[in-house]
Amino acid sequence: MLKDKLKSVATGAGLGVFAAMAAGAALAQEVVGQPVDKAIGMQPSADGVGGLRTEAIFFHNAILMPIITFITLFVLGLLIWIILRYNRKTNPTPAQFSHNTALEIAWTTGPVLILMFVAIFSFRLLFHYHTMPKPDLTLKATGNQWYWSYEYPKTLGGMAYDSNPLSEPDAKAAGLPFKLAVNHPLVVPAGKTIQVLVNGADVLHSFFIPAFGVQATAVPGRTNTVWFRAEKPGTYFGQCNELCGVQHYFMPIMVVVKSPADFDAWVASQAKKPAPAVAAAPATSVSAPAGAASVAAPAAATPAATQG
Repeated sequence: MLKDKLKSVATGAGLGVFAAMAAGAALAQEVVGQPVDKAIGMQPSADGVGGLRTEAIFFHNAILMPIITFITLFVLGLLIWIILRYNRKTNPTPAQFSHNTALEIAWTTGPVLILMFVAIFSFRLLFHYHTMPKPDLTLKATGNQWYWSYEYPKTLGGMAYDSNPLSEPDAKAAGLPFKLAVNHPLVVPAGKTIQVLVNGADVLHSFFIPAFGVQATAVPGRTNTVWFRAEKPGTYFGQCNELCGVQHYFMPIMVVVKSPADFDAWVASQAKKPAPAVAAAPATSVSAPAGAASVAAPAAATPAATQG
């Protein structure tokens, strides 16, 4: 019968959605810090228990998805029931009433209660994002067409450099994903609260690192702030996800998280290096666009006053 067939289709569709979600989530768990081919789950968290990303994933998977799935299946069930029960063949004489007070109260208060329940977890997560612990390190990230510039505070030597993507051969040689790997990554210590001051030099950009759960729009003339705490050393990737021009793809973000001891050693090694010539482009970077050719190598710039 048509009724049984529709029920079978609905049941199969629901099971298929859950299976695909489970498979995608399992695949995403295999790699931390970068996208996974054919995965549909969210990137795993890199900030540990109680971190921003961990809470965001919990809010999505444990709160929003069950509610959305229930509502979707409930509405689908109502549609199937109405199609089968109230078509012209099975119900030739339609009812004449147009109001049902109890039903109208139910479908008004129901969504209100659902939204109030969601708001509890939503506002808690929002407050966590805006309640930053005392930062252990403050950095500056500037979006340019089309590359990122990073600056460290004067207490760490005031290092400043530009970050450009690697060419495909160089990325493969380094064992890094092409279009995500860069010549000069952002380096931070593990287990420390990192504050990033984000602004734009020309147009709107976006500082987005999924594994840390952070995203901030880089606006010219304005400084936005994000913070994160990476618990484990490793390499994590992000990208500008704000359309910023024809070479928008030219702005990957690569973050190398080191142990505190290794980070201190890296800072000391950078202080010993002579300031590179601005005109000398790194051999490992993709040819920069016309407007950025002169800044392909790290520039010995002075950090902003807000970073002192």
